[in-house]
Parts: sequence; structure tokens; C-alpha cells
Amino acid sequence: MAWDERDEAALIERLRARDEAAFNDLVRAYERRVFGLMLRMLGRREEAEDLAQEVFVQVFKAIDQFRGDSKLSTWIYRIGVNLCKNHTKYMQRRHANEQDEFEPIADRAPMSAAKGTTVGDIARPDEMLVGRQIEHVVQRAIDSLDPEFKEALILRDVEDLSYEEIAQITGVPDGTVKSRIHRARAQLKAAVEKALGEKIS
Repeated sequence: MAWDERDEAALIERLRARDEAAFNDLVRAYERRVFGLMLRMLGRREEAEDLAQEVFVQVFKAIDQFRGDSKLSTWIYRIGVNLCKNHTKYMQRRHANEQDEFEPIADRAPMSAAKGTTVGDIARPDEMLVGRQIEHVVQRAIDSLDPEFKEALILRDVEDLSYEEIAQITGVPDGTVKSRIHRARAQLKAAVEKALGEKIS
């Protein structure tokens, strides 16, 4: 569901009035994007589902604090990113040596924004297997990035947000966002090349 400015303003007013139907509309409109972000940030489906629900609860509770300086979706992403950061710090303290479990490709949000592409589009099983293996390598490489670089890369290259939106979400200047994305891409390329044992042009 896509919102224009009038729809969004009406939704915000309904949320401020504590309209439960508005909460359901909010979830329907943004759940896929929020879940995809949580999954990319955390790498674990169950935690991503739990945290995505928490994002909407926080949005509903804090809607009176939304000043309209950014799009509603940008504000929602900011809440999501902050929840991810806090959760990651908590899990690192609790399970310092536990490894992430990445979900099979069919059970996850797509790595790219190639909407409408289905598994049936891949004609040969061997090509599909190679695609899965490469996606797994790339996801592992993303997860190995420094947290601020990982965050910037996911928001820009996976979520396709503008530099301005990322700056609003992360609370850092545009120039810092661009620098982080540049360095993240370089780190990612190096990590993938190392994992594959070959150079990427």
C-alpha cells in the first residue's frame, strides 16, 4: 500500500487518536519493508520478526513525537535502526561467540530490489544453486562490515534510500553517509573477493 501526503497525514492523525484500525493500516503498509530491514540488519529471521513487531509498537506509542520533519517511513526506519543497534549490543553481550543463521533464499526478503522476480525465473537448478551460494557469501560479507558501514550500505544499496533520508535515519551528516557507503562498498568487495578467491571487476 502506497501513501500520498494526504493519506499519510490522515493516517498520522488517526494514529494520534489511538485508532486501532490505523495501527493495522500502518502495519499493512510498512511491514514488508520493515521486516526486510530488520532481517538484513540482524541476519536471523525469528529476531527480525520480533523486532519488526516492536518497531510498530514503538511507532504507535511515540507517534505524538513525530514532528513531520521527514517522511513517516524515514521516521519508522530510524526507530527500526535504533532498535536493531540496541538489540545487537544486547545479543553481543549475551552470546559473544554465537554465529548467525541466515535463512534460505526462498524464506527471505530479496537481497536486491528486483521485485517481481521469482524462483521460476531461474531456468536451471545449477544456476539457482550458484545464485544461492553467492548470495550467502555476500550476506556473510555484509555482516562482517563495521556496524556503521553495514547500516549505511543496507539503507542505500538494499533499501534504496536517498543520502538525505539515510542522514535523517542515522543522525549523521550527508558527507559522513557518503563516506561510510563508499568505504562499506570497498570493504564488501574485498570480503567477497576473499571468500570467492577471485577478483570482481
